[in-house]
Amino acid sequence: MENSLLELQAEAFSDAANRGVRYLRQIGSRHVDADTSRIAELGVSLPEHGRDVKSVLDLMETVGGEGTVATAAGRYFGYVIGGALPAASGARALLSAWDQVADQLTGPSVLEMEKAALSWIVDLLQLPEGTSGAFTTGATMANMTLLVTARDTLLSRLGHARGAGLVGAPQLRIVASREIHATVLKSVRMAGLSTDGIEWVEVDGEGRMLTGKMPKLDERTLVLCQAGNVCTGAVDPLTEIGESCRAAGAWMHVDGAFGLWSRTGSFLRRAFDGLELADSWVVDSHKTLNTPYDAGVALCRHPEEMQASMAIGAGYLPATNPGPSDRAPEFSRSARGAETWAALLSLGRQGVSDMVTRFHLHAVRVARELRELGFEVPHQVHFNQVFATLPGNEEMCAQIVAHVQASGEAWFGPAVWQGRKGFRISVSNWTTSDDDVDRLVSAIKDAKAQLL
Repeated sequence: MENSLLELQAEAFSDAANRGVRYLRQIGSRHVDADTSRIAELGVSLPEHGRDVKSVLDLMETVGGEGTVATAAGRYFGYVIGGALPAASGARALLSAWDQVADQLTGPSVLEMEKAALSWIVDLLQLPEGTSGAFTTGATMANMTLLVTARDTLLSRLGHARGAGLVGAPQLRIVASREIHATVLKSVRMAGLSTDGIEWVEVDGEGRMLTGKMPKLDERTLVLCQAGNVCTGAVDPLTEIGESCRAAGAWMHVDGAFGLWSRTGSFLRRAFDGLELADSWVVDSHKTLNTPYDAGVALCRHPEEMQASMAIGAGYLPATNPGPSDRAPEFSRSARGAETWAALLSLGRQGVSDMVTRFHLHAVRVARELRELGFEVPHQVHFNQVFATLPGNEEMCAQIVAHVQASGEAWFGPAVWQGRKGFRISVSNWTTSDDDVDRLVSAIKDAKAQLL
């Protein structure tokens, strides 16, 4: 009986995999934007009696597939959403069949993959020896994990014990870049800290913190900086910030969700001098590294402090070495880190460097050709981000975005940066080719010509 039930699962798995193959083989040539004309069919009332598996997958493949944005293909340039490398995509399929929980007792092999992947990331990013961490659903949860750790550690150093809560706790200070990402601020609030009293630090024309504008730090201070400005890709001056934090006993946190990977490319390596001075770092696998969603990474030079803030204990759990649930919010979760392991193992050190360099070169070309079309790109191309606007006619940018999206040739979104309206191009898909960039630029050129 058991084998026959598992055979049903195997058949469904094989059927779904074949449908996935069909989807991937056509996604590169279809319109990038979603077709939502039939999407209401997915919101039907729950039937009294369930449908057979084939009809469920039929509905998902047709109406569901039509309603997807082609983020997995090379002409999607919005929101720094990468695709999925072949090894990582294959790992996702295999992991789905295994259905392992990332824990020493329930998934020893996948846990070993996660441990290896964490050590490889620490090595690739040249972080201090002893740095470790955990996989989370994304940068928001990774930031929250580390900000809770920073909060507890700073309060503990001030004599306020972990577990005592925030009632009666010493007041902590938060110093942050004026252009820190919104998800970091969300994480601050989830950590029980206030965003109202943040001491903002102004930025330069590239979006980097001006260290001369930083307030005097002390042992109650949490400093939030970034490696990869969301519109320009620029990196804050980490050496100066780090030295100030060390001297004052402050905690330095770096949000590098997509940008930290660029340290593996020679074009931006110098910008990361001082990264090793930080106390914690965030990076995503599902962005620049191109693993399937969702895979964020929380890294800390004080993993014992992470464990002190996040560890779980229960009477029915035997004593084991620290696992993922001891360094992140989730107790039970999928083995998402195994997909990062597969991606890194398939690329190797040189492959990661080559991929991020390719993103950078595509972005440099996009910026150059947009300038030739009369757009202004008011920043250097630091990594894979390009913000562009139309001098004297910034309002036209939103119309250009809508025109290109409607054409199906490419997808990118409107943006506002340093008070200027425009649009943002993010190059982060491993399949993006020169031809994809040709089509992107041509679609923008056509939109501008028709609208003007």
